[in-house]
Amino acid sequence: MAYRVLIAAGGEVAIRIARTLIENGFTPLGVYTHTDRDSLHRKYVVEDFEIHSYEDVDEVIYAAQQLGADGVHPGYGVLLNESEYAEKIIRSDLVFIGPPQSMVSVARDKIALKTYAEKIGIPTLPWLVVEKPEDVIEFASEYGYPLILKPVAGKWGIGVRVVYSEGEVEDKYKYSKSIASKFFKDPRIYVEPFIISAKHIEVQVIGDREKVIHFYDRECLISPRFRRLFTEAPSPSLKSETRKIMLDYAVQLARSLRYENTGVVEFLYDPRADKVYFVELNPGLSPEHSASEVILKRDIVKKQLEIAFYKVTGLKQEEISVDGCAIQSNIYAENPITGEKSNGRVEYYMEPGGPGVWVESELYEGLTSPPRELVAKIIAWSVDRKTCFARIKRALYEVLVGGLQTNIDYLRQLLNSSVFESGVYNFGEVEKVDRLIASRLNEVEDLHAVVLSSLLEFDDKGAKKYVRRSKALSSILRGEKVSSLKRSAWHYYMALKTTLERHYSLPKKREKRR
Repeated sequence: MAYRVLIAAGGEVAIRIARTLIENGFTPLGVYTHTDRDSLHRKYVVEDFEIHSYEDVDEVIYAAQQLGADGVHPGYGVLLNESEYAEKIIRSDLVFIGPPQSMVSVARDKIALKTYAEKIGIPTLPWLVVEKPEDVIEFASEYGYPLILKPVAGKWGIGVRVVYSEGEVEDKYKYSKSIASKFFKDPRIYVEPFIISAKHIEVQVIGDREKVIHFYDRECLISPRFRRLFTEAPSPSLKSETRKIMLDYAVQLARSLRYENTGVVEFLYDPRADKVYFVELNPGLSPEHSASEVILKRDIVKKQLEIAFYKVTGLKQEEISVDGCAIQSNIYAENPITGEKSNGRVEYYMEPGGPGVWVESELYEGLTSPPRELVAKIIAWSVDRKTCFARIKRALYEVLVGGLQTNIDYLRQLLNSSVFESGVYNFGEVEKVDRLIASRLNEVEDLHAVVLSSLLEFDDKGAKKYVRRSKALSSILRGEKVSSLKRSAWHYYMALKTTLERHYSLPKKREKRR
């Protein structure tokens, strides 16, 4: 019997899940919202159904029933938003392809989980649930600054703030408290020391309640806006002894919880003290799973299906071994400096290729304003880190996205810095580089605006259309030195256009028939 599985998500994750379903004899079904009606993921499912929101579990259940689904896969992230998502799916006589509600409830309360981890001997950083700014100041009197404020039920860095001095406490406390109440319906926030040189390393775990195995570790490069920009598997920072300790902690925690399906146990690693601290548990599939799949040659989504439908992992720990190195880059539809989501039509799109490069993407020419911020992932693999770094760098210089603003230029600049290549990346180092990159990207934006203003003067075809879309142009046109720059900007534009056409063979737009 071919099970029919509803993918309760859109975009690249829906495509990723659909591919595994098809390969393994399942029938992929889908849902989409009105803003997602032109999404590429709809081409990968046999049938689909329009809903108002991917996070509305009642709508998802109704769609599953209308389409005759046997099970539901939630995609990324939704489990920590809806407190009874998994339970409602199961109560509707559908197989839930992810961790059960009991695991999700444990993961949602970070303080309860930290307390439990400490009880079974897994170290955590000192922490305190704070009810007023004075509590933060009192905590700082013992542990000093910087500190970090986090929502107890938070995820993906939303509402997180780093506090560098007493003068910042009140404003940042109020911000975190407000976000916690608004987004997570839980006003509690907690504070802990912020180790600027610490590394964010996570362990992929898979369990069937009776047995838990790990899929090794991966290290994340996180931006000052708490975006995961790059993920490297395995971590280049860990000594073999420290890696074993971390992997053992992850399995110990998951096993003691009788964990089922997939999840990620997150840690902070302090390289100066060579110490590991438990941070949190993220249930279900995460965007960074692809990096682990590449080095292990294992399909994590397939394992989710096997556990959900057949209740077995089908693997032993000794069968899992690392082959080479993988680096994953996340491409967001956003202004990389302000973090604001970008909207626009994808005028042209070209993916990278070549040996050891994979792309998971929802982009295509003509797509307008995808509702998600994470729109693509590029993954590079090689037997050694040096070659892997060269491949991800090449891939990021090959990829082209026109019309929709992304963080691709930011990622390129980050790879050009010594921070990533050396492997010495941490929050503090990335924050320093971030300021330099922001300045550089602003200069490029200004130059592009001058180019557009020169196009107005020289009347190149189609210039006005692009000028009207340029926010930077409006400010540049007010500059006093613009006229003296126009001619050089014109030459810059023509050289750039020639280079693009030569190397990338950009398709020429067809003229409308008269």
